[in-house]
Amino acid sequence: MYLRWMVRKDGNGVDFGIWKKIKPAQLICPLDVHVARVAERLGLLDNIKSNWANARLLTQQLKLMNPGDPAVYDYALFGLGMAERF
Repeated sequence: MYLRWMVRKDGNGVDFGIWKKIKPAQLICPLDVHVARVAERLGLLDNIKSNWANARLLTQQLKLMNPGDPAVYDYALFGLGMAERF
């Protein structure tokens, strides 16, 4: 999560974008129980394990939608999981 804040620039003050040597395309999407649950329900993951293998797999799936910044979706996935609206 810290890497996301330092690498991505969002203009809203959440992601600072002050580290320039790492590109957003290199980030791995943060994966917790909420993100994993929503990703599994959406068919992006086969199970809800919050491990490194699933974080990499989820990131690869998200790169199909946004190759330049796959981690951009983590807030949406997390929010759906926290609200349990999905």
